[in-house]
Amino acid sequence: MLSAALLHAGWNALLRGGTDRLQSMLIMSITLGFTGFLMMSVAGVPWSAAGYVVASGAIHLCYNALLVRMYRSGDLGETYPVARGTSPALIALGGSVLAGEWMGPLAILGIGLVCAGIFMLAAARAEAGHARLHLTDLPYALATGVSIAAYSVVDGLGVRASGNWVAYTGGIFVFFLAMPLWVLVRRGRAAFAMPLPEMAKAAAGGLISLAAYGVIIWAMQGNAMGAVSALRETSVVFAALLGAAFLGERLTGLRLAACCIIALGAVCVGWKP
Repeated sequence: MLSAALLHAGWNALLRGGTDRLQSMLIMSITLGFTGFLMMSVAGVPWSAAGYVVASGAIHLCYNALLVRMYRSGDLGETYPVARGTSPALIALGGSVLAGEWMGPLAILGIGLVCAGIFMLAAARAEAGHARLHLTDLPYALATGVSIAAYSVVDGLGVRASGNWVAYTGGIFVFFLAMPLWVLVRRGRAAFAMPLPEMAKAAAGGLISLAAYGVIIWAMQGNAMGAVSALRETSVVFAALLGAAFLGERLTGLRLAACCIIALGAVCVGWKP
């Protein structure tokens, strides 16, 4: 799960660091879509969970659009924490209500610590004078977080209905072809014209994204969705480090303290006495 968190932060950093984020997302989506077809050719079509696949695919399309808009002006280190911080508690609530996944006090405390630490990361950016998030980017970051919670709960239920996480994952990612097809109809092939190095970087980001979320779906087959989500959201720690190392974003003492709180929350969630 921690490896998946690192991968997840990695592909977000690739998207945020791209010269044209819409074009990067288009190439990522094409890569994901064709890889999804390949996965289903090997593992089969998840007919028993077709409704979940369609719902998840539609929510993912909304998520991708929100992500591109969120990164248009917001830094990785300020928008990513808000988007990810809203989801663990919502996913834990959805898992409890829809799947009967009532967690113990330690796990609930852990989820709370993860959420608190994530929002501390965003607050650290605001204290440093980056107030732009609260004026223009906050609604998109929050909407992105709600979409994350929605597709996570749908996928947690869907992968259990399908009984085959490889086929289910492939079915979800086939839907990612809808976005580039729509752009192709609206704007033509010119929308996909980008330098080969940028295209290769975006394609790599797509494969990293698939690996990261494939692990999440595999984990949700037999584990509580809220706990899986909280461990996944330790990706914000990796995002803060990647943003500082490769995108020139500042890593302050408050942000480091927030990372420690998130790590403590992850320990509480994963603790098996």
